[in-house]
Amino acid sequence: MNHPSLVRMLTAGALLAFATLAQAQYVWINEKGVREYSDRAPPPSIPLKNILKAPHGQLTAADAPAEPPAANAVAAKPAPAPTLADRNADYNKRLKDQADQAKKASDEARLKAEQADNCSRAQAVKRSVDSGERITALDKNGERRFMDDAERAREGARADKILAGCR
Repeated sequence: MNHPSLVRMLTAGALLAFATLAQAQYVWINEKGVREYSDRAPPPSIPLKNILKAPHGQLTAADAPAEPPAANAVAAKPAPAPTLADRNADYNKRLKDQADQAKKASDEARLKAEQADNCSRAQAVKRSVDSGERITALDKNGERRFMDDAERAREGARADKILAGCR
């Protein structure tokens, strides 16, 4: 017999032997009534009556003893491990919270930038009004005209009011 073919046959035999281990599947119904499939045993919080299929040599619902007496029910059960659905819900909640925080931070930054822009414009108007130089404005017909002293005073007061919120 050829040596390389012997190695191939032994390798194929080993792979077939390991393939039988892949048949070790568990099927159970979780607390929410959803059927779950896994190659790992269900969590201890799953009652034996909800385990539908287990690998050979493992205890199933058909082999399970009767329910324990009520005296044993007094013992506290450990908290069940979170399921994949619970972890996904927590993850989605964290993502939503992070998105909300990012949106809030960007809104605050935008408002702060707008306020800084408004303050700089109000300062420019206040400097122009206080300088005493002639300022033009457009009337309702769209024609240019010069502001009189009363209008300058109103614009100065308006700029002061805006600047009071800037400090």
